[in-house]
Amino acid sequence: MVAGETSGDLLAGLLLDGFKARWPGLTSCGIGGPQMAKRGFDAWWPSEKLAVRGYVEVLRHYREIVGIREQLKQRLLDQRPDIFVGVDAPDFNLDLEAALKGQGIKTVHFVSPSIWAWRADRVEKIRRSVDHVLCIFPFEPALLAAHGIAATYVGHPLANVIPLQPDRAAARRALGLRDESTVVAILPGSRKSEIQYLAQRFFAAAALIRRAQPAVQFVVPAIPVLKATIERMADEAGIRAHLQIIEGQSHTALAACDVTLIASGTATLEAALFKRPMVIAYNMNWLSWQIMRRKKLQPWVGLPNILCRDFVVPELLQDQATPEALAAAVLQWIEAESSAPDKIAAVEQRFAALHTELRRDTSTLATDAIQQILES
Repeated sequence: MVAGETSGDLLAGLLLDGFKARWPGLTSCGIGGPQMAKRGFDAWWPSEKLAVRGYVEVLRHYREIVGIREQLKQRLLDQRPDIFVGVDAPDFNLDLEAALKGQGIKTVHFVSPSIWAWRADRVEKIRRSVDHVLCIFPFEPALLAAHGIAATYVGHPLANVIPLQPDRAAARRALGLRDESTVVAILPGSRKSEIQYLAQRFFAAAALIRRAQPAVQFVVPAIPVLKATIERMADEAGIRAHLQIIEGQSHTALAACDVTLIASGTATLEAALFKRPMVIAYNMNWLSWQIMRRKKLQPWVGLPNILCRDFVVPELLQDQATPEALAAAVLQWIEAESSAPDKIAAVEQRFAALHTELRRDTSTLATDAIQQILES
């Protein structure tokens, strides 16, 4: 298996639960993180090695990433596993899967590349690289089938992990937050490059929010390897004393908050599953942004908006993601709690319907599909 970054590690860990239940003697190895390690996964490299987003950022790490892929490919060809499962990270995994499939190793890709959102030209590479795709969104198998790619909808694993009715009071007790407080969760991303481009903007926005609403409390979940960086940037922004920076616990923070200021990515779907209003933001290297925006096929970037096919929550991208604009958008949600509660309720209802649609027995469905591939 190969899983890149925090979200892939979480998804792969949930898959491994199903695998080990079906095949108690299973051994797994490759690239992964702490969630996979808890299930006995042998990580030859840590998943954060692949946690790079954006064309320019990837170029800076290109030689190291390609070197890892070549070493991994050779080890897998030598050991010839029964099956290879690439979890997301399509830029890394699809080329690796193509090489393995070409040598007779069965390959599965979990999480369909977003050909419906951008880079539709990638479909030919998917067909060449994989025997089967495990899809987390219900409309994807038919889209892939139209291009001759076998696929199965398995639901989104996080929809089973996150309760349909999150316990906000319990989450606040766990974080030492008062029940009556207004709480903003700040999630500037899980990659070093995201922290570089977003954290200062988010912290400057927090300062502006606090100026308008002095009683607001802020909680900032950080992955362990980036916590010190986030603390330093909060110090530089002059707001460290007003932030509760915690290690991990992003789900607890999302359950506890009234609204979240959040980097575009998988975490936005997690926020939607927690039924939380949010402000989605992204900023990246200028050249990477120019390339990516030309490949975009839909008006939305945030997963909740894409899946609802509507701007349910605001998106502030690149030059729009100023501290002033971010703060104003968050304050609109805070003020809506008293002035327009129906607006909050409407968002919660949209996200509850989405949660129900994505809720499936993912690990069993994925394991069933993989068993059929092994037996074919």
